[in-house]
This record gives sequence, C-alpha cells and structure tokens, in this order.
Amino acid sequence: MSYKLICPFLAASLSFPVGGCQEGTKETNILNEEEDQISSDEWSYEGDTGPQYWGDLDPAYSVCIDGYEQSPINIEFSQVTKDDQNLENMEVDYHPASFTLVNNGHTVQAENPSEDNSLVIDENEYQLAQFHFHTPSEHEFNDEKYDMELHLVHEDKNGQLAVLGVMLQEGNENEELSKVWENLPETEGEDDITIDVPIDLQALLPEDQESFHYNGSLTTPPCTEEVNWIIFEEPLEMLKEQMEDFQHIFPDNHRPVQERNDREIMKN
Repeated sequence: MSYKLICPFLAASLSFPVGGCQEGTKETNILNEEEDQISSDEWSYEGDTGPQYWGDLDPAYSVCIDGYEQSPINIEFSQVTKDDQNLENMEVDYHPASFTLVNNGHTVQAENPSEDNSLVIDENEYQLAQFHFHTPSEHEFNDEKYDMELHLVHEDKNGQLAVLGVMLQEGNENEELSKVWENLPETEGEDDITIDVPIDLQALLPEDQESFHYNGSLTTPPCTEEVNWIIFEEPLEMLKEQMEDFQHIFPDNHRPVQERNDREIMKN
C-alpha cells in the first residue's frame, strides 16, 4: 500500500503523555517531557485548565491558540483528495511484543522498549515508541465521533514522527486489546504494569488499510505543529464493558476538533 506525505516530516516531537525526560535528542526530550515537566494538574480536559485555555497556561503552549495546523480535525469526506498516482510508499512491520502500561494522568499508555515494530515511509524507518487511547475519538468523520481512538506513535532516528490513528467502536471483543484492558492502571502514579503476554500489534490495525493523511499537530500541550497524521477509515471493535472501564478512569480525554483552514487531506 502507498501513501502521499503532505509535507516533509520535520523535527517536531509528539507530546502525547509519556514518561520522564532524560538525556537525548531535543525531540526525544520533548516526547518524554510531560511526566517530569508537566504535572497532570497544569493542563486537563475540563474547567479552567481545559483545551480552550491551554494556550493561556504557559507561553510554551501559545501555538495551541495561535497555530494554523492544529489537530485533531473533522475529516469531511467530500473535501478529501484521492490521488493514487502520487502516493509515497509505506509499509507497516509489526510483530508481537511485550509492553509496559502507565497511567500518566491524561491517558493509559503502553510503552515499548524494543525496536521490533516499525513503520517505513519512503524508505525512512520509524520505530514504534508507544500507543495510547482517547475517549471519545479526537478526530471526526463527517462531524461524527467514534467511542474511542487509538494512537500509535512512531519516531525515527532524527526524532521525526509518524502517527497511526485507529477509531474504536462498540462491538465484538478484540483479543489483543483485551490483554491491555486486563491490566489497566486505574491510578496516576501507580507502578508501571508489565504485560507479560505479547501483544500482536498487527491485530490493532483494521484489515482495510484505506486511510486519510494530513499535516497537523500534537493533540496535547504544547500543541507542536508539523506532525503527520495517518488515520485509518475502518474502525476496530471492542466490548462496551471495556470502553466503560476506560471511561471510569478517564471520562473524557479528547481535544475538540480544530479549524482545518486550507490544509489538504489525502486518501490512499
């Protein structure tokens, strides 16, 4: 399958909630900053520290208000461009792997220390760094939300990022997601939980690989732009009870959709 890159991946860093900041590249440090540098009560999904106020909480978050390419967005199918002749090559190379679960106060995140799972785009390899969840979905299709959304975050050797987004809806059990749900950490700061049974990541992707591509931003502070998004059109199913278990921990951890402005959205 093949995809067009809307613009070059820049050395932006995805500040989805992740673990502590250590020595390393500037991008990796931003990727890992929230646990140590941004406490969970400095920004939130409600009240005076909710999404509409993120840009006022810290000068470093100003792009949350002033940015022109913010995420998430509503993907209006009638405005999508389909161009199979000019799509860049992409290959997902996923294998079963063990993960450690973290509740960082904003989401439940699965961290992967191995380098066995990767995403290759135009001959450039991105290693899977982590995946995490939002409820309800952050992106919308034709102004409609899904129950949840899964983000799989990849980073290359230069700190450049590629993110796969998968919509989740109520339905049949997904056995691989069940391995995560059996170990959900309910409390922020709780000891990390290692999932001993390997998770087959390929089962976290839909069979139909058609997807949307656009240039956006982090969906959490500092809302850094130049993040490339790849959102699969076909959703996965999971049990209603599992969604309720997550929503018991995080009743609502989504950022509302942002203005599309004149960005192009491609579909493979």
